[in-house]
Amino acid sequence: MNLISYFLIYSLLWGLALLPLRILYLLSDVLYLIIYYVIGYRKKIVFKNLYNSFPEKSSDEIKDITKKYYRHLCDFFIEAIKTINITKKQLDRRFRYINPEVINELYNKKKDITLISGHYANWEWGATMPMFVKHTVLVIYLPLQNKISNKLINKLRSKFGIKPAAMHEIYKEILKHKERGEHTITWFLGDQRPPKRSKYWTKFMNQETAIYLGAEKIAQKLNHAVFFLDTQKIRRGYYEISFIPLFNNSKDTNEYEITEAHVRILEERIKEKPEFWLWSHNRWKHKRKIV
Repeated sequence: MNLISYFLIYSLLWGLALLPLRILYLLSDVLYLIIYYVIGYRKKIVFKNLYNSFPEKSSDEIKDITKKYYRHLCDFFIEAIKTINITKKQLDRRFRYINPEVINELYNKKKDITLISGHYANWEWGATMPMFVKHTVLVIYLPLQNKISNKLINKLRSKFGIKPAAMHEIYKEILKHKERGEHTITWFLGDQRPPKRSKYWTKFMNQETAIYLGAEKIAQKLNHAVFFLDTQKIRRGYYEISFIPLFNNSKDTNEYEITEAHVRILEERIKEKPEFWLWSHNRWKHKRKIV
């Protein structure tokens, strides 16, 4: 049954993705009206997250950010679907890498990389990365309970050569490529909510926040260079991406230094243009226990 459901859903999305983006954005406008005004998808969570993150902003400002966020979220859904049959030429024009040479220089020096970003702007179109870098690109994911969604997401992400790797298997996966003589970029979305037992908490967006330490631990253990993937939305459907160097030799960093570095850059980007972050995720569901 799961296989049948997968093919039915994929066929439906494939047919939808045949439409040009200008038409899909009209559908996004309709979707926004339904999700924001009719369904009210996770509105309470969005408002709560925004009010807690920006206590200095007025109610009108928060409402304005919220509306912009839902418009962007609908565009993101549409753009993710379009990934099914979008061409390399189309994505090269819409998702432009500013400085891939800084990554390729490290490939020539046989240096592996830990790359960190957040759920900001459009992370799914980052699937085009293998078109511009020489490394093998591994993207970390947390397996979803819904196997159909899991399969669909991984299929889209691997379209241009990215290799999805489950969080609990990433170390083995990196070593496997290393044994083959392949140099890797291991890409983490560093703002996901970790389990309740999280070891590290920091102040992020005005709130005590648990942070995954996986990126830092992998980088330090294997002495990776560390970069932040900075994605800027220029206008509807157009993005510019920069690789921001953080550390060249992770083994020389102090505990939590890498984690704090990528958290602060993401926080800065969110404060600049808050409507592009994933506010509907219940990021602060777990609270820190004071002992």
